[in-house]
Amino acid sequence: MARGWESKDVESQQDLAEQRAQERMRPQMSAEEREKQARRESLRMDEKRLEADLGKARHPKHREQIEAALGHVRGKLGELEG
Repeated sequence: MARGWESKDVESQQDLAEQRAQERMRPQMSAEEREKQARRESLRMDEKRLEADLGKARHPKHREQIEAALGHVRGKLGELEG
């Protein structure tokens, strides 16, 4: 039984070492690039949430508000990507 645990531990250590090597090979992003990437991901999540909310909204005024917010989020995404 101890042998099984030992081999799994060695395997996990090898996987961790391989993962760290791959991370070192990946180009590093500047703080500005990381911030821009985080902002983009946040806006995409907002967009998906608003789309889901729009699908559930029944009152015309509520739909109008969600559509306006969705347009704003998509505009910000366009600015980041353009």
